[in-house]
Order: sequence, then C-alpha cells, then structure tokens
Amino acid sequence: MIEASGIRRIFDLAANLKDPVNLSIGQPDFDVPAALKDKAAEAMRLGKNAYTQTQGGPELRAALLDGPLAGYADEQILVTGAVSGGLLLAYMALLDPGDEILLPDPYFVMYKQLALMFDARPVFYDTYPDWKPDPAKIEALITPRTKALLIDSPSNPTGAVYTREELSGIAGILDRHNLIAISDEIYESFCYDAPFVSLRSVARDRTLCLGGFSKSHAMTGWRVGWAAGPAEVVQAMTKLQQFSFVCAPTPFQSAAAAAVAYGMEEHMAAYGRKRDLMYAGLIDAGYQLTRPAGAFYAFPEVPWGSGAEFVAECVKNNLLCIPGNCFSERDTHFRLVFAAKDETIERGVEILRRLKPGK
Repeated sequence: MIEASGIRRIFDLAANLKDPVNLSIGQPDFDVPAALKDKAAEAMRLGKNAYTQTQGGPELRAALLDGPLAGYADEQILVTGAVSGGLLLAYMALLDPGDEILLPDPYFVMYKQLALMFDARPVFYDTYPDWKPDPAKIEALITPRTKALLIDSPSNPTGAVYTREELSGIAGILDRHNLIAISDEIYESFCYDAPFVSLRSVARDRTLCLGGFSKSHAMTGWRVGWAAGPAEVVQAMTKLQQFSFVCAPTPFQSAAAAAVAYGMEEHMAAYGRKRDLMYAGLIDAGYQLTRPAGAFYAFPEVPWGSGAEFVAECVKNNLLCIPGNCFSERDTHFRLVFAAKDETIERGVEILRRLKPGK
C-alpha cells in the first residue's frame, strides 16, 4: 500500500504554528541566482515555451555532454523532470510486478513507495549505525527476482558519502549478479570533507546516474534533471517519458544549460559551515549522530521514545523536524535540515537541548 509522505504531514503542521523553527524542509535556503533567473526569463521572451524533444532540448544536452556527462554518447542521456521524474521512469523501465529492488535503509521516501506503486518488492540493506554499505550484507539479500540496486551518495536523510573503495565493493556485486544500479546523485555538489565520487567511475556500464539542478542551484520548483547510463535503459526511459512527462519545462532547460557552468562554490562552502554549526551544537547537547559528510541533513538518534513520539514533542515546542520512520523501517532517529539561516539552526539546537534529559 502506498503511503502519504510523512514529510508533507509535517509541512501541514507548520501551517498551524506561529513562527516555527523549521528544520524540516529539504531545499536550499538561497534563491536561484539572478543570472539564471534572467536566462529563464529571456528564454520565455524569445518564445522558447513550446515542447522540446522528449529527450531534452539541444542546448541543455550539449552543455551536459560537454560538462558533467562528458564521455557519454548522445543516446545515453535523457533530460528528465528533475530526479524525481528520473526515479519514476527508472523504476518503470527496470521493474516488473514481483521484481525486487535493493534499497538502503535509511532511504529517501520515494524509493520505497515507487517500488510499491509498481507492485515490486523493496528489499532493504541495513546501513545502521554509520550509514555505510556492507557488500557482504547486500549480496546476501540477492535472489533470482533482484533486478536493481539503488544507492544515494550523498544521502538523504543521513548525509553519508561513499568512498571509492565502498563503491568498488558495490560494483563487484553488480558484475557478479548482472544487476543495474540506480545512483541518485542530486546532492553531488554538497560534499564537505572529500571530493564527490560517482558509482559510474567504477561501474559505468552498470550504473544509471540521476542528477539535476534542484539542490545545487535552488531550482526545486523548475523540475529539470538528467539521467545517464546504459543506452538500452535510457532509451526505455525516453519512450516512457513520451507518454508521461513529455519533456522537462522548456524555458527552465535553457536556464539549466547556463547552470552547468555556473559556479556555486560560495554557497557550498556556506553549507559546510552550517553543517559544522549543527553538528557541534548537537554533540554539545548530548545527541548521538554520525557527522554528515554531504547533502544538508543530520540524522541523530532520538534521546527517548520513538522517532514519532520525540518529533511530536519537538512540534509542541515549535520545532519542525521529521521522524525517522519516514525514511526507515526503524523509528529510532529523526531528520534535521541545516539548509537554514544560522540563527534558525541555533534556535533549533537550543530547543533540542531542552528536550534532552540531563541537559
């Protein structure tokens, strides 16, 4: 049974609170850069408002093939309706009813629900307590019905970032069992301690990468992303897009083409400082958590009760965050977002300090 998003339920609660401390929303707290807004507006004024080809307009496709997707052939890439659209198409292309897909636990909310939507079976590989994959545990879950494996690095909700060595372990599993991996790379720009490494660097022929501009350039409402991987998978997704999304929004594809080479380093550095601010505050308040290495989330263990019970108390104290059971088969943690003003992060940590026994 498909469940409504627990994140959206928290959004609904926010409407009933006065000036809440909101550390629940998984989107940047900065706006789309003015130059990229101008690019979108210019495209509209120039009449770039009709359909593009389903696979994406030539301007954005050329920018991707000259930039982050250099080395891919034209038939190996698809412009999607953001990563969410890419995930939907990937599941449709790869999974039949009764098939199994290996998912990390914790996971982004869509991963499980999309599998259920297509009558596939989500099988979870446990990454507790440090949010890293154990190849032996993953391999033990594979059955004749296993068709795909999904990874997200950097991760929502944990902030985990996989190393090349860890990705090589996953690559070995893909080869031994003839599997395709879906690699959700929407947070690739948000790596604070080491450069981002993609699964495609060690398993290119077996990896479908999904990326986009929603997080890195704050284009969450513009719905532009990309998929890159084995031609047969991408072509199947392209056919499915013809009968679903048709194409990504045309004027925003023009802005995304400009975004490919638009530097966001200053914003990424600011998020590294916000990560440090939240992590130091939570540790000082006595919370148990693994230091997030990427994305803009922290996933601390609750100090008492279940995740749902603890978050309900947070909401009573005017703090919005998300219980761990929205992202996991367990309910022992909660998710915080540090995509917020420093003052908001500090207010949130102070509320959490008051809710921590002994503090």
